[in-house]
Amino acid sequence: MADALRNHIGGEDRPSVSGETMELVDPSTGRVHGHAPRSGQGDTDAACAAAAAAYTQWSTTTPATRQRALLAVADAIEEHADALTAAETADTGKPPEQFRTEELPAIVDTVRYFAGAARNLPGAAAAEYTEGRTSLLRREPVGVCAQITPWNYPLMMAAWKIAPALAAGNTSVLKPADTTPSSSVLLARIAAHHLPPGVLNVVCGDRDTGRALTAHRSVALIAVTGSVRAGQEIAAAAAAGLKRVHLELGGNAPVIVHDDVDIESTASALAGVAFYNAGQDCTAPTRFLVQERIHDAFLAAFTAATRELRVGTDLGPLNSATQLASVQALLTRLPAHADVVTGGGLVPRPGFFHEPTVVAGVRQDDEIVQEEIFGPVVTVQPFTDEAEALHLADDVRFGLAASVWTRDHDRAMRATRALHTGIVWVNTHGTTVSEMPHGGVKHSGYGSDLSLSGLLDYTQVKHVML
Repeated sequence: MADALRNHIGGEDRPSVSGETMELVDPSTGRVHGHAPRSGQGDTDAACAAAAAAYTQWSTTTPATRQRALLAVADAIEEHADALTAAETADTGKPPEQFRTEELPAIVDTVRYFAGAARNLPGAAAAEYTEGRTSLLRREPVGVCAQITPWNYPLMMAAWKIAPALAAGNTSVLKPADTTPSSSVLLARIAAHHLPPGVLNVVCGDRDTGRALTAHRSVALIAVTGSVRAGQEIAAAAAAGLKRVHLELGGNAPVIVHDDVDIESTASALAGVAFYNAGQDCTAPTRFLVQERIHDAFLAAFTAATRELRVGTDLGPLNSATQLASVQALLTRLPAHADVVTGGGLVPRPGFFHEPTVVAGVRQDDEIVQEEIFGPVVTVQPFTDEAEALHLADDVRFGLAASVWTRDHDRAMRATRALHTGIVWVNTHGTTVSEMPHGGVKHSGYGSDLSLSGLLDYTQVKHVML
């Protein structure tokens, strides 16, 4: 991987117009490993112009043509697995084997799924709704899509955004997070061998780059995975141009653990999920609501499982010094009644590592319960009955994901109906499949990634009457 990245615009690698760059830091060491362009208005103008020019042809290709192109891209991702793993882990500090075995196969599957979905768009049958006239529906691409991805899963989120947009016949200008652009740039370079120039463009940069991109007059749809703050800002700015917006924002996932579970196996399973990617996951189980009869036993078992996790192997670093400081600041603001059962501090090694942390004794209105942590920290609270568990689970502003753990089928089904989240898992947590939608409600945003719903979000409907 080259030390100095370039933007990928119109099928070519280009430095920023200004020549400005940003340092890229390896979170596992804290050392600078490269530089990326700090793109400005001239760069976003060029990328949007390239995407608009390519849209004229790409939007008229057959679904079969787009399918073949995306399947070729998926194959190429597999062929370049070593290079993509190196690029991703240099920016994120993730354990390389974890990324290669757990994330990369899912990325390839996403691209292959949307390659097939391109040929299966649903539509109503043509019919005569008024005498002498036939009505039919056309489902068409939207146009140029501005897509902004986060730093927790750079390549996976790029695939979640790019694949459905291109499958539907749109073109894309992707802006990866400023700290983690390397794998997205490499993906664009790999895909350039299989896509026409301008269909997929990548511009690196900071918040100002994102603002310039989303405000561009050529952009028809903005898709963002990021913070609530970023989503609110983009939605407000998009309103001026009446641009369509797709938002996958923060999460604060509750985990309801009833007293009929096997305590040891449930605690072990959840510890692995809660601290995966150092807890930097919008669906990570963070608020454990445990039936009061088994609360102490579960807390002990979960704490023991947490202490067995190996930093650097099971648990990677936080993305940046800024994120590490954010997690630490939250813990320093804990109220006196909260109890840090294990962890709570920095790991004495280079990089941005934080101990996996379990906090008990919290109350529902505590900051650590109400706000997204996005780090290796979970809270544990008791509940008395099913109604209280559901109330506590929903009593935050987020609504992305939740899970319920019980042997009682009826109880589980009641919870899946009652919980106000976009995803509910039963006796598992965090599993995603390309065929099912991924999205939230409330302050977790709107719109779907993955699935046929995700593909349809990148289309618009036209009524034709003959």
